[in-house]
Amino acid sequence: MFSFKFVALGLALAAGSCGAAPLVDVLDLPAQRSELAVRSPLLDLAQAGTRLVAVGQRGHILYSDDQGKSWTQASVPVSSDLNAVQFPTASEGWAVGHDGVVLHSRDSGASWQKQLDGRQLGRLMQDYYSARSDAGHWVEEGKRIEAEGADKPFLDLWFSDERNGFVVGAFNLIFRTRDGGQSWEPWADRTDNPSAYHLNAIAGDGEHIFIGGEQGLLLRLDDGEERFQALASPYQGSFFGIAVQPGLVLAYGLRGHAYRSHDNGASWSPVKTGLNSSITASARDAGGSIYLFGQTGQVLASRDDGSSFQPLDIGQPVPVYGALASADSGLLLVGARGFSQRPLASGKQE
Repeated sequence: MFSFKFVALGLALAAGSCGAAPLVDVLDLPAQRSELAVRSPLLDLAQAGTRLVAVGQRGHILYSDDQGKSWTQASVPVSSDLNAVQFPTASEGWAVGHDGVVLHSRDSGASWQKQLDGRQLGRLMQDYYSARSDAGHWVEEGKRIEAEGADKPFLDLWFSDERNGFVVGAFNLIFRTRDGGQSWEPWADRTDNPSAYHLNAIAGDGEHIFIGGEQGLLLRLDDGEERFQALASPYQGSFFGIAVQPGLVLAYGLRGHAYRSHDNGASWSPVKTGLNSSITASARDAGGSIYLFGQTGQVLASRDDGSSFQPLDIGQPVPVYGALASADSGLLLVGARGFSQRPLASGKQE
């Protein structure tokens, strides 16, 4: 476990396994207003047009229209910890988190509606797979998930547009929507993950979609087969993030390991990071520079399409779980201490 996101995952799963139940159901409790939300743990950051949107602990979602100088807390219907957020358009966005939560916003993150939660997942699987004579295993899996309750977290998401997207999470949890979240179909049977490893990250470039997970799991979507097929993995440790752009896939994770592929995952080359701590986030600026962020606050920068990375001095290190980069605003970061901003102009590349 390398970050607040995965520590929280471990605690949630442990509580579920011993039958512990919260005193208040966070799925029915709207996120509480807090002046300290921007300094509380935030786990991901996205752009909705020119607006910044951050998600984090206890259902907190914040948005800023001045590049992080001031923040407004959004209206959120749940208090579950939120792990990831994405806006495929300037106005339409999704966020996912613990308790099987999927939230949707139509107004650039100012307000959110719940589309899915963990109390529905098992029943959705049973209804979907019961129509197939060859899917009895998945019907039983749906029954098990329903009986265990809403304790399974979604860890990441990827939407190609305002209608088509995937949400992924613990124990091979994966669902797809083709209608903007009005309906969801389980894809557990369409994922080459027989050991049900956690699906930690998903990303795409508009043409290809990749998943990274536990124990070196790397998957790529085959559109024709409608299946996430396993790729030969260069590493048997966990991948915590995937960065994808045309011609480059960068997978990174445990103990500073990172690998790049220029042939859509058919082959991989190791990237020397010099890090012993896990890599927790990445970002790319408009000029093509790529940044990697270590668990203990290290920042690496690449100016050669991910072939090599050098340490970047941005001052006092802070743990980073989500990041954006731009020439005007520098590095916009969220982590255990909330939001912070580091101007790239003052950094010194070693």
